[in-house]
Amino acid sequence: MTITQSSIQLHDLRFYAYHGVLEQEQRVGGEYLVSLRVEADLSRAVVSDSVADTINYAALYEVVAQEMAQPSQLLEHVAGRIGQHVLEDFPQAESLTIRITKCNPPMGADCQGASVEICALR
Repeated sequence: MTITQSSIQLHDLRFYAYHGVLEQEQRVGGEYLVSLRVEADLSRAVVSDSVADTINYAALYEVVAQEMAQPSQLLEHVAGRIGQHVLEDFPQAESLTIRITKCNPPMGADCQGASVEICALR
């Protein structure tokens, strides 16, 4: 078997955080969803069945949780910090996609949320 593409993905991680430009967002906080896709060669793990040959998704979650706990004005800034942290901590990561959704954005619209998504290469 030839593996042509592989990734570790975390879907809709839920956080209560204090990101936003408005003072109320920084004081009261709000709900956020974070999804992360990390492209990496996982072919060794397919054969070995060893966590040492993959990217541990629990360790990825810890990176996301650490960065979400640090308040920022812009979701773009948070996404950039998560991406930088992942690429620094996981050398086998080749690229990544991060989506952060503010579940109740203060814009007077009835919506499912407002998101920022970044894609980055090593």
